Amino acid sequence: MAGTTVADDGLVERAFEAAVTAAGIPAEGPEREAARAFVLDTMGQSKIWCFRTLLGDEELAQTANRAFEAAYTELAEQAGVTPIPGAAEAIAELRAAGVRVALTTGFSRETQDRLLRALDWTEIADLTLAPSDAGRGRPFPDMVLTAVLRLEIDAVDRVAVLGDTTSDIATGLAAGARIVAGTLTGAHGEEQLRAAGATHVVPSVADFARLVLDQRA
Repeated sequence: MAGTTVADDGLVERAFEAAVTAAGIPAEGPEREAARAFVLDTMGQSKIWCFRTLLGDEELAQTANRAFEAAYTELAEQAGVTPIPGAAEAIAELRAAGVRVALTTGFSRETQDRLLRALDWTEIADLTLAPSDAGRGRPFPDMVLTAVLRLEIDAVDRVAVLGDTTSDIATGLAAGARIVAGTLTGAHGEEQLRAAGATHVVPSVADFARLVLDQRA
């Protein structure tokens, strides 16, 4: 969601700063710089997985994850949560054409629900999924495959995936989706997305809707 259908404005990175501070990583120095690089490289992945991998300690990972969720919620409330321009219209257009839409996230279920409520999007999609709903988060295929099962899609090669990170691309490819597109409204640029194997790169979710509908024609 963040960076793909929801404007991020750097909130994820700022929340990560608060999280690694809570986990005891010094504010400056090589350890902090390594943590910042890790955050950028793993954008889009399950946040608790990121903290477990980064910190190597379950208690610290849980502390960091709680701090991240609290900081992100506070920052989002202060800044106001806004959709990517044209996102709601693109989702409505897809659904009107008979395309089932699932919104996935690397956030917890609780944070995703808060975002959906803040945007008044609780009914916007056919399905919403967090990593805890599927088993594993990105870059694993679990959320895409869970969407296929819950929405009763006939085959994975009838699925189109959109995301703003290389993790989204890895997820779509691992799931066997026909279209695995990157969008330029979030964390990673066109070169990174294409290097990760994106089948298409689009300026935004609005262009993705047109791509999907053109492919169906």
